[in-house]
Amino acid sequence: MISKTKNIFFLILFSFFLPTSSVLANGILVKSLGHSSFLINSSEKSILLNPFKAVGCASNLMEPKEVNVDFILASSRLPDEGYNPNDQLMFVEPGIYKFEDILLNGIAVPHDRLEGRRFGMATVWSWEQNNLKIVHMGGAAGEIDINSQIILNRPDILFISIGGGIKSYDGTEASKIVKILKPNLVIPVHYIRGDKTNKDCEFSNADLFIENLKDFKVKYVGKEFKIKPKRLDQNTIYIFSD
Repeated sequence: MISKTKNIFFLILFSFFLPTSSVLANGILVKSLGHSSFLINSSEKSILLNPFKAVGCASNLMEPKEVNVDFILASSRLPDEGYNPNDQLMFVEPGIYKFEDILLNGIAVPHDRLEGRRFGMATVWSWEQNNLKIVHMGGAAGEIDINSQIILNRPDILFISIGGGIKSYDGTEASKIVKILKPNLVIPVHYIRGDKTNKDCEFSNADLFIENLKDFKVKYVGKEFKIKPKRLDQNTIYIFSD
């Protein structure tokens, strides 16, 4: 009897100290760092999206601290979405890349509503991680052509800007993209959360976006959330807090 009790105790202790790779074996952990920046951890890879310098629309946010990641995916080299002072491995130019077992597909999409004439092109990223197709459109503000629609179609997770302004979709534009791409989960970025305001920013809140997607549920998930492929929500908007 004493032996069985000891075995149970050591099993619990062992489970408590399991490494992150074991905890995340069947999913990914998505952590919001503010603005359009996220940290995506899985059992095999750690990816940082759009690290920013606290300027412009991000001026009232705390810059992401240096984190140990496999690589960075950035929408552009602008300081609010491609800040890389420590020269970590960063993919930012459109193209097809392979990092170990992950295939990255970067597609050029206008960074403004003037076909890129004002702010150039942003890179929209698509990749698969732990059996989840992920698309990050944090820097896009222009239309996506039919070829891009085919590549980006039906992601499990779609990050998309919704707050309007000169470099971001507004709620109506973003909802149209969502209806075209048909994602399972939507994670909006670039918008005012709660009563936060920023005089250097033209962002609106998420109301217009949510209003245009009445068929989607809204789930508030805090700063981080674990997503499991086998228990994936359908037609759901995840609202992360900064």
